[in-house]
Amino acid sequence: ARPVLAALASAASFALGAGLPLGVSLMAPAQGLIPWVAGTSLVFLAALGGAAARVGGAGVMAGAWRVSFWGALAMGMTAGVGALFGTVV
Repeated sequence: ARPVLAALASAASFALGAGLPLGVSLMAPAQGLIPWVAGTSLVFLAALGGAAARVGGAGVMAGAWRVSFWGALAMGMTAGVGALFGTVV
């Protein structure tokens, strides 16, 4: 793997990835907004993780799985903390 190239690809994927859920939130129906954004965000994470791994010279499936796993864990923990403090997510 080429670490500098991987870091640049990761930075670009974060910038692009920030806009994708925003686009979904503009198009999804209000009643299903959270499942739509969460589900498509996981798909986007897998695609961008795989693309960043490919550009960085690592395994595509490993990159997609790694980014998806940690993203899902972060979303779950965020929802759990929100529920713990009584905040509607």
